[in-house]
Amino acid sequence: MELSRMRNSVSPVTNYLSCFLSLSSAKPQERMRQQEGLRMNLTSLITDNITEILVKIIEFTRTRQKIITQNITNVNNPGFVPKELAVNEFSGLLNNAIDEHIRNQRLLLRDTENIKFGAGGSFEVKPMVDEHSKELLEENRDEYLELQITKLLENSLNQRVAAELLRHKQKTVSTDYC
Repeated sequence: MELSRMRNSVSPVTNYLSCFLSLSSAKPQERMRQQEGLRMNLTSLITDNITEILVKIIEFTRTRQKIITQNITNVNNPGFVPKELAVNEFSGLLNNAIDEHIRNQRLLLRDTENIKFGAGGSFEVKPMVDEHSKELLEENRDEYLELQITKLLENSLNQRVAAELLRHKQKTVSTDYC
């Protein structure tokens, strides 16, 4: 029930902006401390379905950040082919899992062509060739870089929102037991 309220109560843009503003208003030392706290083993934090979804989002965005960074770093390497993760596939998979959670109070994560789930909460995401970025790189390097930077910013925002929601959820869980 908690997840359906989270999903329906406020628009995603409002959630993103409020979380982003709270993080961006933090002092630099506090932001660094918050980021350090995320570098722990996230799978050890999983206590329920909502937490597992947030952890999956953080792990996915971390992997995507590495790939986008490689796309930017290798822009001048001859023959480089930009990669991307199946963002829409991942989003659809999570939406289906959330629907299952709402209906049956269980989390069901199903493998797809590019995303495979393993034991202990692990999962693998297969990078694929980003055809649009490949064409753009060949035609206009500046537009290609602008696209990659936009993807990086969007991805960072998604990661921050998921991390902030996870941090809030963990605080709520720990105060419930005090």
